[in-house]
Amino acid sequence: MSKVSPRLQRVADLLQRELAQLIQLEVSDPRVGMVSVTGVKVSRDLAHADVYVTVMGSVEGVSGLAPGITLDKAGALDRLEVEESIKALNAASGYLRTLLAKRSSLRTTPRLIFHYDQSVARGQYLSSLIDRALAADAEHES
Repeated sequence: MSKVSPRLQRVADLLQRELAQLIQLEVSDPRVGMVSVTGVKVSRDLAHADVYVTVMGSVEGVSGLAPGITLDKAGALDRLEVEESIKALNAASGYLRTLLAKRSSLRTTPRLIFHYDQSVARGQYLSSLIDRALAADAEHES
């Protein structure tokens, strides 16, 4: 596995900051809710950028769920909400790329591909497993 060059890391950080602002301010698609850009991986030739996002606001710390499956406050599965947000962001990727080109001084602006970042949901799932194990231990000690 090759090491990421400092220039690629700076470009990825720039894209992450700018995209977080642009998605919040410029994307008016109702399918895109509270989205947080968690990371960007840029190809070595700067032609493509994989943008990792999480959909905020619908994750309740509910135990017993498989990683990547979250519940909203009513308890309904929100996988459809996540998929719709990703589809809407990928549909708006050309518009976001145009805005990025105007705001940045990059010679070429990478083509954007949005992906759902399951690390937050997986972290909450693992945290709930740990909480359940601690509660079970405390119950057995009593």
